[in-house]
Amino acid sequence: MSTPNADAAAQLLYPPNVQYNAGRIYTIKFISACLAGAVAGTLGLESWLGFGLFLLSTLFTSACLYVKCKAKPAKFMAGGFWELVNPGQENMFSFLLVWTLFYGIVHVYD
Repeated sequence: MSTPNADAAAQLLYPPNVQYNAGRIYTIKFISACLAGAVAGTLGLESWLGFGLFLLSTLFTSACLYVKCKAKPAKFMAGGFWELVNPGQENMFSFLLVWTLFYGIVHVYD
């Protein structure tokens, strides 16, 4: 039995469900990035340690979503695994914004 190609697999996805799933994944990644920024700012992390926390947060969130998809993310979204791992530019900027905000609030008099 032959394996289906990428075009045939993409046709099996129902577009409204894919759009709904993409919206939920975007929201989860956004909240995760903001929470990681708040933690980095509160802990007073600077430079590469803060970005390392963002990377760990992104990987942890991706792993949780991968488990939730029962190791078959291509069944629920068009991008498959890479859609889960991609942090997104807007999430990185949200992380930076919340990181600097909490760093300024907590460590203003250090």
